[in-house]
Amino acid sequence: MSGKGVRATQDIIIATLKLDYDTFINSAYLRQGRADEFMLRGATDRKKVLAELLKLEQYQHLAEKAKDLSKQYKGQSEQLKLNLDRVKQQIEERKNINNQQKFINQEIDKIQKSQQTDQEKLQTIKQKNSHRQAWLEQFTWHQNKQDNLEKEAHKLDKESAELVHKINKSETLINQEQEITEKYEELLILQKQEETLSYQFQVSQELQQEKQKIEQEIFRKNNQLQLQIRQEKNRLEQLEDNEKDLQKIIAQSEEIKEAVGKLNDHRKRLKELDKLQHKVTPLLKQKQTLETELEKIKANLEAKLEQFESLDTQYHQELKKIPERRQHLLELDDKIQEIDNQKVYQQRVKEKAQERKLTQEKLIVNKRNNTEKIEELQQKINLLNNPDSACPLCEQELDENRRNNVVDKTYQQQQKLQEQIWFLQEELSVIKRDIKSLNIEDKQLENKLKNLGSIQQEFSRIEAQLDQAGEVKIKSKKLQKEKESIENLIATETYGMDIQNDIKIINKRLEELNYDEQSHGLARGEVDRLRWAEIKQARIEDAIRNQKKIAQQKSEIITKIEQLEKEITKLETDSELKHKSNNIENKLKSLNYDRAYHQRISSYIRKSQSCVVDYQKLQDIKQQYPQLKEQLEAVKLKINNNQEERKDTDKFIQQLSTQLETIEDHTEEIERLETKLKEQRQILDNLLAEKGRIEQSLSQLESLKKDQEEQKEQYNQVRKQYRVYTELTKAFSKNGIQLLMIENVLPQLEAETNQILSRLTGNQFHIRFVTQRAGKSGSSRKKSAKMIDTLDIIISDTKGSRAYETYSGGEAFRINFSVRLALAKLLAQRAGTTLQMLIIDEGFGTQDTEGCERLIAAINAISSDFSCILAVTHMPRFQEAFQHRIEVYKTNQGSKINLVS
Repeated sequence: MSGKGVRATQDIIIATLKLDYDTFINSAYLRQGRADEFMLRGATDRKKVLAELLKLEQYQHLAEKAKDLSKQYKGQSEQLKLNLDRVKQQIEERKNINNQQKFINQEIDKIQKSQQTDQEKLQTIKQKNSHRQAWLEQFTWHQNKQDNLEKEAHKLDKESAELVHKINKSETLINQEQEITEKYEELLILQKQEETLSYQFQVSQELQQEKQKIEQEIFRKNNQLQLQIRQEKNRLEQLEDNEKDLQKIIAQSEEIKEAVGKLNDHRKRLKELDKLQHKVTPLLKQKQTLETELEKIKANLEAKLEQFESLDTQYHQELKKIPERRQHLLELDDKIQEIDNQKVYQQRVKEKAQERKLTQEKLIVNKRNNTEKIEELQQKINLLNNPDSACPLCEQELDENRRNNVVDKTYQQQQKLQEQIWFLQEELSVIKRDIKSLNIEDKQLENKLKNLGSIQQEFSRIEAQLDQAGEVKIKSKKLQKEKESIENLIATETYGMDIQNDIKIINKRLEELNYDEQSHGLARGEVDRLRWAEIKQARIEDAIRNQKKIAQQKSEIITKIEQLEKEITKLETDSELKHKSNNIENKLKSLNYDRAYHQRISSYIRKSQSCVVDYQKLQDIKQQYPQLKEQLEAVKLKINNNQEERKDTDKFIQQLSTQLETIEDHTEEIERLETKLKEQRQILDNLLAEKGRIEQSLSQLESLKKDQEEQKEQYNQVRKQYRVYTELTKAFSKNGIQLLMIENVLPQLEAETNQILSRLTGNQFHIRFVTQRAGKSGSSRKKSAKMIDTLDIIISDTKGSRAYETYSGGEAFRINFSVRLALAKLLAQRAGTTLQMLIIDEGFGTQDTEGCERLIAAINAISSDFSCILAVTHMPRFQEAFQHRIEVYKTNQGSKINLVS
């Protein structure tokens, strides 16, 4: 049974058993020392534990989730309400937008008519000015031509001078032709000799490198052989040193043989003592165990005595604290009343802060609307400042006085709106300060209210302590009797008599064996002291074997050294590598390479490289010289043509200048009309853009009108969800379904507990669970006591009701056993399964003889409800109480079990 991981495997186990870990340890398993955990808790803690066992935290999670969703829907509804108000205000502005649209359309028509008139006038003037423009273009073209001709003349003069310079330089080089040719032929002869010498140099270098490699190989092999000789000599010296050490060890053989004999004698004595120790050790361990148990019994009695003394002291202290606790209870009641008043005041502060936030949002919307209106009025003022503008309302043309009146009225409206914005800004600042102060006050109240839970718990705790104060005296008298009984046992040492008799028997057996641990230790010490003799005897035997090996190795090393010295002599005189080196030396001598002569020729060739350049230049100039002559003649012809063309162009420019002086120039008037048309186009573009913005606003208003209906429907749905989740928050809270489930479960738990308790006590005890009780009045002003949620357990016997702490240990265990078993059955039923196993870990030690018999009878009586009941105990008297047992006991080899049926 396993899943992909630990969590998955745990889910499979829970689904199969229908029990989780917490339900198991609080139902089927009564842990040692934890049976009274539920009873010893306070009323509030018991209720909390019961809620956790019943898995009521899931309803608390649902309540918190419903509360979060309720807040979320509330925020959404408030936001939708603000959006609806904003949309409504925007739709109401449609009339103003329509008036603006009408005014802008009139202005566009007016500007378009004026623009058409100016365009016609401009075309007429341009036609008149076109003839003058044509003559002016010709005049400009010929002026540009004249400038180009002058630049061309300057360029031709420069080109002619350069050609003359090149021709003179070429004639000088041609006159030196014979000298340059002789130097060039001599250089070619020297280059052939240099190539031959370079080849000899390359061959010489290759032979030198090969010779160097051979000599290096001879040197390397010689070093290797020398190294091997040194290593063998070192080995020979080391063997000689080892041989001397071995001779010293062999000289001690007689002394070591005597020590080995003594070692064998002591070992025989040690074996006899080991056998005796094997018999004595179990007896000593058994004696130690019994003494430990006897000490534990005494320690338990002393601890119980200290516990009784501590309890007696606590009871006296509790009685002294009663007047002080009563006074503290009255003070706590006054604090609770004061905190309740502060809680009501905090709610009022939160409501006031919410109101101020809503007012703040409305003022922000009004401020935004006024700002938009001011921008619209500013646009009207900009239109009225235009001299050709019409009235934005009646669309009639305005004279200067009427225009000024309209502008003044618009300025006044704008000023009033600005004053309203300033007033709204001041209001927003005041509201912001109010919200901030309310939030601070809310946080301060919240910090004060944090202590309410702890104060209420303290009130319930002190009240419970006062209810139990009357039972302290009875407990004190009972503790005194038990204390005197324990003191008598400790003083007379009459506790654990069975164990004391067993210890006496073991002491008698130890005296009969007469085992002395000190003699045993001395024998073991002598064996350890003489163990060195065995080690040294083994070393002598190893030394004799190693001495023979060293003699053989020395002979082999001497032979190897002589052989290596012969190899070194052969390598230096008559080896193959030495013959190769001599052959290369002979080849170098026969090559006859002169390095100094080679360097002189190379240096002369590098210095004579300029003659190659001169020879190449000479060949190029001989080819270019006729072409340079022809180019010079062509340039001279171009210069003459350029001079004649410049004269003709200058004459035509003078004629055009005379003609232009007789024609009128309309350029300034054309520029003025074009500037006016440009300004009109700019104004028209602005008006068309404003018209597009207004049309877009009208389209958006139509869309907003459709969205308004959708938002109204969404608002109604959100408000409905808010109301639903508010009700769910109340239903899932601690005062809702959780309280109802606890109250429904408690009668069943009470009936099951009393049924089990009746079996254990012979119908002597009865338990009742109380979920509410009247609180004590803290002042005379209160008319009636306040009801407090609790989970008190009232236990009754034949003498009436009394506190749980006043019952004896056996009685308390039977009460705890009944409550836990009833709670276990209830939890198992709610988990959807039935208990098949019950585990009771210890708990029987607190019972007297009658209580044990009743507890055994109760276990046997409820055995039909379980497939298996497992009771864990160390008390021998319970061995015969149950037919089937698993007995665990200790041996020398460890713990073992024995099945009895």
